[in-house]
Amino acid sequence: MTRKFIPFLTFFFLMALVASAQTYKRKTNLPHIYIETFNRQSINSKTVYIYATMHYVDENDVVTTYDSMQIRGRGNSTWNIAKKPYKIKFNQKEKFLGKGYAKAKKWTLIANAGDKTLMRNAITSLMGDFLGLKNNPAHKFVDVTLNGTYIGNYHISDQVEVRPHRVNITEQDYPLSDESDITGGYLLEVDGFYDGNYFTTSQYQVPVRIHYPDEEDISSSQNEYIRQYIKDFEGVLSGGDFADAEKGYRKWVDSTSLVNWFIATEVSGNIDGYFSTYFYKDKQDSLLYWGPLWDYDIAYANDNRKGDTSRQLMTDVGYGQTKEWINRMWQDPWFGRLVNRRYAEVLEAGLENFLYQQIDSIAELLQESQALNYEKWGIQKRMLRERVLYSSYDQYVTDLKDYIGIHIPYLQSAFANKKIAEPTPPFVPGDYYYIITNANSGTAIDTQDKSTEAGDLVCGWSVTEGQYSQQWKILPVDGYFMLINRQSGMALNDPTSGYSTATTNVGTQLNTAVPNQVADRQMWSITPQGTEGYYNLTNKYTRHTLNLNGGGSSDGTSILSYTTDSRNASSKNRLWYIMAGDEIEYDDPEPEPEPEPEPEPEPEPDAIAALEPAEYALAYNPQAKILHFGSETPEQLTFTVRIYYANGVAVRSFRASESCSVADLSQGLYIIVWKVGGTTRSTKLLVQ
Repeated sequence: MTRKFIPFLTFFFLMALVASAQTYKRKTNLPHIYIETFNRQSINSKTVYIYATMHYVDENDVVTTYDSMQIRGRGNSTWNIAKKPYKIKFNQKEKFLGKGYAKAKKWTLIANAGDKTLMRNAITSLMGDFLGLKNNPAHKFVDVTLNGTYIGNYHISDQVEVRPHRVNITEQDYPLSDESDITGGYLLEVDGFYDGNYFTTSQYQVPVRIHYPDEEDISSSQNEYIRQYIKDFEGVLSGGDFADAEKGYRKWVDSTSLVNWFIATEVSGNIDGYFSTYFYKDKQDSLLYWGPLWDYDIAYANDNRKGDTSRQLMTDVGYGQTKEWINRMWQDPWFGRLVNRRYAEVLEAGLENFLYQQIDSIAELLQESQALNYEKWGIQKRMLRERVLYSSYDQYVTDLKDYIGIHIPYLQSAFANKKIAEPTPPFVPGDYYYIITNANSGTAIDTQDKSTEAGDLVCGWSVTEGQYSQQWKILPVDGYFMLINRQSGMALNDPTSGYSTATTNVGTQLNTAVPNQVADRQMWSITPQGTEGYYNLTNKYTRHTLNLNGGGSSDGTSILSYTTDSRNASSKNRLWYIMAGDEIEYDDPEPEPEPEPEPEPEPEPDAIAALEPAEYALAYNPQAKILHFGSETPEQLTFTVRIYYANGVAVRSFRASESCSVADLSQGLYIIVWKVGGTTRSTKLLVQ
């Protein structure tokens, strides 16, 4: 038995003596790790390490004991799964996996709980090697027993950090001196969790985390340098000369790592590839390099949120803000040529067969271990977001290979025919009722069946066909828009009380109110965002943006008057898709021209139309701005009168027996239409 021993920890010395008398054996053909925590404590934290002893049984049954190592949890959504991932830390740097691997204190134990093949991370790392990417993480499969209980098949992998055989770039001076060169290295991540020492870029709202130098060690000068560097890169990328070979973004990126990382992301169909993207900058090097590849357990169509992605591009359907950078690059013909040329090269080199061979090899290696693993965890139990469930391990392996067999040929045509991602166009309303759904939840803007004095409260609700309370007429008013609910006829309204700015006094639930075209609380700007057809709705009075509370998908989730700031373009709670529904039907959307009038007596001073004077007449008082019909037989005034903009959009209706104020209408030309006895009548009204 080989021993890694720290003499000052008496407890672990005694534990090691006991352990040496025990027999640690492999349960399958794979190496086996036995971990015993101090006092057999449970591992409940992702931040606090607890002490443990580890016995590692290698392929040759040699047992190595590591005293006083430490262990804690790791992961984001995967930490909430029964089969948990862990991070281990040795007391000193260890070449844990032997020659050719890193010498480091920290290593990860990846559970692959949501990947029934257990191999998606491993084959992606191997694909990185095939493509020529650097810094691909290790993948050593093992069985693990924790505190006497077998917990399944895991794979040992590198911690993503700056270190030889990991991210092999220059380590900066610590502490810095006056002579220190702070141009590198830096390890960065586009991190959709907005975690750690991060900043958000101004042009595309990309959240960038600085991993190295780490948060505890980084100086203000280093922080400022790399933030400004990324800001300058993005400024060039978004600028008018971005596609210029000398002035554009090409001078800022290492094209080899960029195209290989991009191909790996798309071949794997990793929907989180643009949500979590590692990249780095080295010392005295002006280029940004892409990789390492990391976290691929939900790739290759293994996520039920997106379904079968075998014929889809992740730049179209994946999560994350790196897409904004990549789709901008697609607008440069050079990038398209680079991708197509390199993809043709790797196909010619046998990428597809390489992946099949690696899958078959790993599946054979894991046969004993996967069987033991699924005795523990169940092969038909959904652990995370598995898209499909089968009854055997081989079926999952076949499903993975089938995906590759469809997806790789698809990408060849998709890359060749890739269309430039066009910005979302300005919103132009038509004669439709619109359904407005949230980018995060997919729920529609609806009104609750609960009236208040100010009007119905507004909430998110599951889209329901034929639900009039989810349908909105959108009317242009002096550069803004009114949203009129089809069911109630009421207007979307921001009832925030008190003085507010774009970022203060936020959080009031929106409601609806009686339509009033001079009420700024009912006026909304509709601002296009990104390339996916989403919009922000921002209130004229409060300057707040319409926001789904917490992104909740439950029916009745409140819709709020919320902050307007740089996150408008990235926060999906504030982004809305506006979908045309039923066409609006008018009695006479294109009014017939008035017939040539017969000579008749001069009208009264306030009359603008006198038709069939023996029966009724329409009059308008321009001072009071009131319309009314007069008749010797008022009981005949039973018809409906509608007022239209000159472009045919209806703005008002009233019964002929009632008067109608138009004082709140903006100045302009309107058409008044009514129908009596099957005959449509119309006249013009100029509101001044």
